[in-house]
Amino acid sequence: MNAIIAEFIGTTLLVLFGNGVVANVVLGRTKGNGSGWIVITAGWALGVFVGVFCAQPFSGAHLNPAVTLAMAAANQLAWPQVPAYLLSQMLGGIAGGALVYAFYREHFKVTDDAGAKLACFCTAPNIRNIPQAFLCEVVGTFALILPVFLMTDAIATIPTATGATTEIKVGLGTLGALPVALVVFGIGLSLGGTTGYAINPARDLGPRIAHALLPVPGKRDSDWGYAWVPVLAPILGALLAAALASLLR
Repeated sequence: MNAIIAEFIGTTLLVLFGNGVVANVVLGRTKGNGSGWIVITAGWALGVFVGVFCAQPFSGAHLNPAVTLAMAAANQLAWPQVPAYLLSQMLGGIAGGALVYAFYREHFKVTDDAGAKLACFCTAPNIRNIPQAFLCEVVGTFALILPVFLMTDAIATIPTATGATTEIKVGLGTLGALPVALVVFGIGLSLGGTTGYAINPARDLGPRIAHALLPVPGKRDSDWGYAWVPVLAPILGALLAAALASLLR
């Protein structure tokens, strides 16, 4: 599987699990209705784990335009590869959003709250102060990307069947899905209460496009007035994290 297909599949799975748990919690007559924020943050963390686990061997599992741009800025990804990564991530976000709608279609029909339906696709601030929301998304993404850059492979010495020892790398390269998922879980618990922690332009804009295009019954507008915040703020936060990581190294 090539890197571009891996980014598409990984991002699709990320959004399917992540927005799927939101739908399970906020839509009417689901098994998980009203189960709360802990369930949402755990579901998103598991979505990150699944997406990264599947894509990491083939593409590095960016699954996020902010990660891709930060990696390119840090000379860890060739700039000519960036457009294809971004396109595959965005298409994955749209596909994931569409799958969530298809899966929960009957529950969208019995839900009256148009805002809850939109929340199954994209984020919004609970207090609509755009500069503050922008800051929150910058900080949240910074808190995601800096650990990604600082997770370096460590050398572990393990015994072999013959009694000898061998050295293997243990770190982001082999265990990347778990630490990144835990970071996202922590961000959701600690920093997610203001804007819903988009921290990923494809995760927000892709499903938002799906919401605009799909025949969601009783839907509201797709809140395009806010849509630029979870696109530009994560990119800025990621670039700041990449810059700091380069100084620390």
